[in-house]
Amino acid sequence: MQVRSILQRVALCFAIASGHVLAQEAVDIPTLEAAAQRGDVPALMRLATLYERGDSVERDFEKSNALWCKAAARGNADAMLKMGQIYGSGRDMLRNEGVAALLINKAAELGNERAKEILPLISRGVGSVMPACMTEPVPAAAEATFDPRSVPPVRREVAQLVQQWAPKYSIDPALVMALIATESNFNSRAVSPKNAQGLMQLIPATAERFGVKKPFDVVESLKGGLAYLRWLMAYFQGDVALVLAAYNAGEQAVERYRGIPPYRETQDYVKHITTIYGKATHPYLAELVAPSTVTFTSAPVRPASSRVRM
Repeated sequence: MQVRSILQRVALCFAIASGHVLAQEAVDIPTLEAAAQRGDVPALMRLATLYERGDSVERDFEKSNALWCKAAARGNADAMLKMGQIYGSGRDMLRNEGVAALLINKAAELGNERAKEILPLISRGVGSVMPACMTEPVPAAAEATFDPRSVPPVRREVAQLVQQWAPKYSIDPALVMALIATESNFNSRAVSPKNAQGLMQLIPATAERFGVKKPFDVVESLKGGLAYLRWLMAYFQGDVALVLAAYNAGEQAVERYRGIPPYRETQDYVKHITTIYGKATHPYLAELVAPSTVTFTSAPVRPASSRVRM
């Protein structure tokens, strides 16, 4: 069976199956539009579905596609699958089977079960370039901001350190805060069952690799974790999901499975942090390391002058 017919069937099945998603109810369109402008993923997806179905608004496939793409660009697996299906069917855009396969692959990597079921049917002919709407920088007005004053007092000291150090390692403070909250819950004395230690939960081998001699020292742990994140960003070319998977399971596991490993812990970890962070790609320093062959996306490259050493 050819890829095109498979993707068309997938798109048709999705359209039929999604018919129950929106019940007939009063919808506050202005509130949804405002939330979507801020980059709120649930609002983007709800609004995309409304425009797709013509519920409470005039049907507009072009606008619906753009909203789905914005949600996918923020790392949402369901939106990623939807965009794959849109490209596969060519709904109000040029059909592109390679991009469709690429997006469905990414959705499967992010843990979407339906994408995993479809994946064996479209594994051939995967494209290498994401749609432009998923690689363009997020507009400043919609960019998630990071303000240490918005953090509870018990976490404020760590938040201020993150704000100070993360930019020096070319890492977004918002991503670091989401990672710390998930890894150690801001407990600098935390030790995991696998002996990951400190604020950034570095295992001894990784701590040694990045020059951390005192894993329970807040600043040392933070700098070591930032150095590791910076290296992973370069290795996986700014693909946030792959970087997080590698931080949790090791880059060797990501290489071995050619994507997010099939470990429930790692898949839940990636899904949790990408949902909080909301961005699928991150700028990286290309000169740090030769890239992995696993990556599918392309993120902005930061200039070498941003680099600092441990």
